[in-house]
Amino acid sequence: MTDMSPGAAKRPHEVVIHYVEHGTGRPVLVLHGAGVDHREAEACFEPLLHGTAGLRRIYPDLPGTGRTAAPETLRSADDVLDALLAFADEATGGTGGTGGTGYLLIGHSAGAYFAQAMAARRPAQVAGLALVCPLLPGLREVPEHRAAIGAGGTGGTGGIGDEVFRSYFVIQTPEMLDRYERYVAPAAALVDESALERIGERWELTPGHAPPYAGPVAIVAGRLDSTVGYAAAVDLLGHYPHASLTVADDAGHALPHEQPELLRALLVEWLARVGRSG
Repeated sequence: MTDMSPGAAKRPHEVVIHYVEHGTGRPVLVLHGAGVDHREAEACFEPLLHGTAGLRRIYPDLPGTGRTAAPETLRSADDVLDALLAFADEATGGTGGTGGTGYLLIGHSAGAYFAQAMAARRPAQVAGLALVCPLLPGLREVPEHRAAIGAGGTGGTGGIGDEVFRSYFVIQTPEMLDRYERYVAPAAALVDESALERIGERWELTPGHAPPYAGPVAIVAGRLDSTVGYAAAVDLLGHYPHASLTVADDAGHALPHEQPELLRALLVEWLARVGRSG
């Protein structure tokens, strides 16, 4: 039976991070993107991970979203990173280092941006890193938004959903609209817009000088992602010595919703590499 435990942990800058978790075993931190909360990441990744034995899946609300407040002392992405690193240390029991098994990091969009920095800061504690539609500095060649599949099964939208849904999803079907209304839209009411605007004024993390993270990395991008594109994600392949890269057609920034079977296969392959690396 799946175990689900809500929790909260106090972080630097007086941040109390709310989270839910499922299962037992090696910790997997799954970080959602901007403007949503843990419910979107949980809805997308839990069906892909819950069948894998020995994984404790942890889904936090990032500061300023869901039930995690962002106090005035939180004024930059670096501050958010500090809070997330402290949360990871506490939530995983400081797993890693000599004799440790390490925890896993999965991030979508802005969550992937922070996950990448967390792995760079804590390479001995992070056993594997998965970046899905990662937000990155230096975005380029971001395509115009268009629907790949509409309500009628073609590229037309058929007028389905509201403007926000149609600007996020490229698979615009009733099933995707239902997922948007259940797991994405409800987060809007809980977002602290002023806090995110304050942090967003200094959203680029201070560059580190650590060597590239050397653990197993999976990079997944949507060819039709009109939010962050895929070109900058492709650049990451040369940065990580043990990275795989997939650019999925008929997928946009909502790739975890739109291509779950593909993402499942890629995560299974990534977890196998993590297992082989020890």
